[in-house]
Parts: sequence; C-alpha cells; structure tokens
Amino acid sequence: MVQSIINVKSLRENPNKVIGLKQTLRAIQQDNVKAVYIANDLDEHVIRKITEPCNEKKIPLLMVNLSKKEFGKLCQIEVGAAVVALLK
Repeated sequence: MVQSIINVKSLRENPNKVIGLKQTLRAIQQDNVKAVYIANDLDEHVIRKITEPCNEKKIPLLMVNLSKKEFGKLCQIEVGAAVVALLK
C-alpha cells in the first residue's frame, strides 16, 4: 500500500511524468512507470484503483504531503491532481 508521506518539490521540474489517474493506469499497463505519487486527500475508491496495479508491478506508491488542489498547482496545472506517475 502507500509507503510514506513525502514532500516532492522536485517533481515540478521533472518532464518525465504523467498527471491523472487514467494516464497513470495506462502508463502502468505499458510498464513505463517507476513511481506513483498520490495526494493526501484522495477518496478510498481512488486509492484502491491505483494500489492494486502498483502492487502487481512492484511500483512504489508514495503519498505527498499536499491536497489534490495543492498537488495540481505544484504540477503547474489549473485543476487538482490526484495521481502523478514518474516515468522510466
């Protein structure tokens, strides 16, 4: 499950990422993800959707110390971001 709560300011500058649950799940299916970051205020059903694929592929799942709104701002988008995947 979720490994820890971390603060990820370096994620902002990283161009090798996808933002959003659908894009993250697609990237996981394509074996293109090295880590998944989730906001700290996610609904339980969203956490369940992302936890299983991460566990199956042995991808670290890390919780950031930010709300969806703050996480979206950090990723330089105008809406909230629930899930961000760092690509290989």
